[in-house]
Amino acid sequence: MRTLMRGLRDIAMLGGLVLLTMPSAPAAAQTAAATRDDIVAKLDHVDHAADIDVPALRQQVLERSRSRSKNEPPPQKRPPIAPELTGLPAFNADIQFDVDTPIVLPGSYQTVGRIADALVHASLQPYNFLIVGHIESTGRRESNAILSQRRADAIRDILVNTFKISAKRLQSVGLGEEQLLDPAHPNAPVNNQIQIVTLSKVAEQAEPPPAHPAPVAAAKKPAKKR
Repeated sequence: MRTLMRGLRDIAMLGGLVLLTMPSAPAAAQTAAATRDDIVAKLDHVDHAADIDVPALRQQVLERSRSRSKNEPPPQKRPPIAPELTGLPAFNADIQFDVDTPIVLPGSYQTVGRIADALVHASLQPYNFLIVGHIESTGRRESNAILSQRRADAIRDILVNTFKISAKRLQSVGLGEEQLLDPAHPNAPVNNQIQIVTLSKVAEQAEPPPAHPAPVAAAKKPAKKR
């Protein structure tokens, strides 16, 4: 009897070890995927256009990420580098990349495809968008800024080249760890998300003036006979 009980106990312990060593389900599988309509609802209803100089913001991110000041605050206490973005409609996408690269893993192409479907929805057709790359506060700060820019560029390229979204409607910027999505937890995976931000309305092209008809030559009156 003791032998039987000892055997059952060993089996239970072995089962517990197996459960502990099993990989947990990926975060994408644990949360319900956003639908196209969910994304549209997040990005619609723009009250005012944001006047953001994207190339200048890229340069500002790089310069701040190179800071070596002794008085530099820790990541969780740094002021956001682009606070104006926080007041704009945004959708946060949990897109998986290969480690330390801008390569999007195959399982995330479905998410990018749903974003593309949303961007061509009638409600969002009149708008331009900014793709914002973020990254958690691990590793070198400047490297993180560069990697976040490359990842934002990669999403833009996929939307343009694979899903045929107009390149004129999309800009990209990487904020690195200079504007964490969860400042209280700078190393949290949520800080690796990509944001799609509604930036402004598409500029309406002026209609060409109507063509004026060519003047009709006046008909000559027949000469009077004398």
